[in-house]
Amino acid sequence: MPLKVLSVASEAVPLVKTGGLADVAGALPAALAPHGVETTTLLPGYPSVMQTLKRARAVHVWDSLLGTPARLLAGKLDGTLPLLVLDAPVLYAREGAPYTDTTGRDWGDNWRRFAALGRAAADIAGGAMVKRGKPQRFDLVHAHDWQAAMTASYLRFAPFGKDERVPSVMTIHNMAFQGWFGAEVFPQLGLPSEAWTMDGVEYHGGLGMLKAGLACADAVTTVSPTYAREIRSATFGMGLEGLIVARGNAVSGILNGIDTSLWNPAKDLALAASYNHHRLEKRTANKRALETEFGLDEAAGPLFIAVSRLTWQKGMDVLPEVLDHLAGIGGRLALLGSGDAQIEQQLLKGAARHPGRIGIRIGYDEDLSHRMLGGGDAILVPSRFEPCGLTQLYGLAYGCLPVVARTGGLADTVIDANPAALAAGCATGVQFDGVNYDSLAAALTRTVDLFHETGTWEHIQKNAMTCDFSWARSGKAYADLYGSLIA
Repeated sequence: MPLKVLSVASEAVPLVKTGGLADVAGALPAALAPHGVETTTLLPGYPSVMQTLKRARAVHVWDSLLGTPARLLAGKLDGTLPLLVLDAPVLYAREGAPYTDTTGRDWGDNWRRFAALGRAAADIAGGAMVKRGKPQRFDLVHAHDWQAAMTASYLRFAPFGKDERVPSVMTIHNMAFQGWFGAEVFPQLGLPSEAWTMDGVEYHGGLGMLKAGLACADAVTTVSPTYAREIRSATFGMGLEGLIVARGNAVSGILNGIDTSLWNPAKDLALAASYNHHRLEKRTANKRALETEFGLDEAAGPLFIAVSRLTWQKGMDVLPEVLDHLAGIGGRLALLGSGDAQIEQQLLKGAARHPGRIGIRIGYDEDLSHRMLGGGDAILVPSRFEPCGLTQLYGLAYGCLPVVARTGGLADTVIDANPAALAAGCATGVQFDGVNYDSLAAALTRTVDLFHETGTWEHIQKNAMTCDFSWARSGKAYADLYGSLIA
């Protein structure tokens, strides 16, 4: 009998995506399948999800789910994997992004929208779905980030199936986003009064959704081993470090993987020319095409790329400061991203100072990101903190060498091209300490110097491209964790 797991997330590719969480939630079910785990994904019924849901059938109805009617629809994720969608039009059928309105402001009822997701998940896990007169139960629930974190609280304090408790796993994709709301919402959650404690859902006088999940889940994971250690400190714990320390060995780090069927330069239809680590010379066609697309001059130096949210966390506030240095040492830059308006303007001003050397695209385009990885020489990821990071993994897969800050998953996945690593022949990129002008400028200079050592650069590229960052190893790690909780 396969282990039946309910995965609860606020987004999952290919149906809805705002960040790396969607990539993980979309890829994990297939990664778990070879290890005897049958995963069903539960998503909110956003318009984008409802529009793509094919041949869905209603399998449960709530007359009042936290005050609103709702129904549960069953379908397929990516056409093959079991999918459940919480169809609650009052909560999810609205214009805008999953968490914000059309002006970019958080929806004022996000507490209800995602508490309802958790309540529904707990009901489903406990047997709310009935097939041929028999409740359909799950062995375990896996909740992702604050939007799904209340699942663990409902399972602990107000379970649907009271005859047996369903264990839960809580995964932190980014500790910075915690889902805090005022105390006035608690009476509307349908939780007993004993849940309003420091060991429950209360946090600094309000409802802390992520905190609630961390306190109530049977196991807590982060998306890299280094981040699991970092969040025990005040610098990275974002106020929750005490709870993380208190959970002790219940907290662990399992590195994310990437979907190698989507991120594979040998089969990527978005590229001008496909290639592998044996045919690196074919990357040149992609580089020329990328230069044309961004209006960059052909030059002897490396073409850096950046595909990122333009935020302080991602270190993008420092990037405008080093643009003159980057151009001065013979580098060029193609950047795709959006975020902080001031950072956007500073980057655009830098491009105006260096026409033909720096190209900026404000926004996001999935196909363009593929073309950038296929044509760029190095990808910049100067994050101040990075739970795992996926762009550096894509860079490794495409031979677009990562230049990364030494933190979180970046430290776990990139081997710095220091003298020892170069001598051992195992380097895969460039790491640096401290997200500031001096550190980033020095890393850029070191990268340019390495690029001009053609044989060394190609060897590092081949190292990077032969790394295994598929979901195979991570899928087994999650399956082993699940098994330990139900043994």
